Amino acid sequence: MAKELSRTDRAIVRLADGTVKQQNLLTGTEVWTVPGRGNRPLSVPDAQVRPIDHGRDGGHCAFCEHRYLETPPEKSRLVLDDHGDWRELSGLPAEALSETTAEFRRIPNLFEIVSYNYWHLNHGHTPSEAEHRRMAEYLASPTGYDHVMSVVRSRLLASGVDDAEISAMSDSQMLGHANGFFSGGHDIIIAKRHYADGATDESQLAGSGTLTPEEHYRYTDFTARSMEDLYGLDPNVRYVATFQNWLKPAGASFDHLHKQLVAIDDLAVQTEAELNRLRSQPDIYEEILKVAATRKLLIAQNDHAVAMAGFGHRFPGIAIWPLHSPINPWEASAEQMRGVSDILHAMHAATGADVPCNEEWYHRPPTVRTPMRWRILLKWRISTLAGFEGGTRIYLNTIDPWTVVDKVLPRLHEMREAGTIAPMRLGAECRVDPGMLEG
Repeated sequence: MAKELSRTDRAIVRLADGTVKQQNLLTGTEVWTVPGRGNRPLSVPDAQVRPIDHGRDGGHCAFCEHRYLETPPEKSRLVLDDHGDWRELSGLPAEALSETTAEFRRIPNLFEIVSYNYWHLNHGHTPSEAEHRRMAEYLASPTGYDHVMSVVRSRLLASGVDDAEISAMSDSQMLGHANGFFSGGHDIIIAKRHYADGATDESQLAGSGTLTPEEHYRYTDFTARSMEDLYGLDPNVRYVATFQNWLKPAGASFDHLHKQLVAIDDLAVQTEAELNRLRSQPDIYEEILKVAATRKLLIAQNDHAVAMAGFGHRFPGIAIWPLHSPINPWEASAEQMRGVSDILHAMHAATGADVPCNEEWYHRPPTVRTPMRWRILLKWRISTLAGFEGGTRIYLNTIDPWTVVDKVLPRLHEMREAGTIAPMRLGAECRVDPGMLEG
């Protein structure tokens, strides 16, 4: 009779034929990697490589810097001044949008997942006094008024409303569709560049890994502070989903770097499952870190975070875990945030900007007292879920966790040597133990 495996052993095990079976210790998700299916490249090169039309620089898509008026009114932006210092500018009028170049912008999503009407009709949400004032001031200028009306019209057309119906609307009816621009709960954080510096063809997009470590830190910190702000949108906000879809196979509408934040009125299913597991197994995080350390799945480490090959996930990828006591993203000190950002940036850089991926943030909702851990999962969207997964709820990954380590470590060593990523320990240099998840 075969010996029954312990929970830790079930987390990741290689069978005699080479099949790797994994189990997510937080959710119970079952994943298999079958021999012979993991030799595929992470990305598929575009068969038609087109040179960049530099005459359109700054205007390649609606997220680019010369097309600020094609997106809803901006909430805030990060800029670099003449002295190289970073500043945040909030509530700019439409006339001032082009006076500075935003390194990162926070804007409302034109097509919200959870709309302003959802919050208004289901929870009685209305704009705050400050939001009313901001909207009135923005609309008071001709440029601001025309901007809002133009964006409302674009959204209505995209939603299937025809020109005749729009023309029949009064200005007040049109402006009724703009409340979400000033008091909505779905924001986007947009990076400046469309293509990487020095790019010559359209395949050379600017992704998270093409940012400098300093730029990536500002991007990550800006996202964390925006999360905290959205928790103050309405008393019924229970969770702010934070994620990045990179490239169309991973769900991106634009091949232009951006993160999304969505306030919702319920806990995420993932959060509920994790809470249930934590109540019965309060040492589960320590157990996961122990599996990563003992199975040689560690990829990178600094004083504040560690990266490990993910196991038990529907797609292959990398998990980035902040170390020490559990904190939420907006509670991190500048030093802690820089440490997390540096590790995350390096994992993006090693993955490559040509690989479709999702970046998912998990954290403890403010209403929850159980000490859940903030962490980030970088998922490589290099396969398509199909009938086998749907019928069995066993997911097939083409790349096992050890292969993930083998693919990224050589690139990380090269980039560390070149100085394009921050200093960090790599691979066998990493030294972690479960005690590092304590204060």
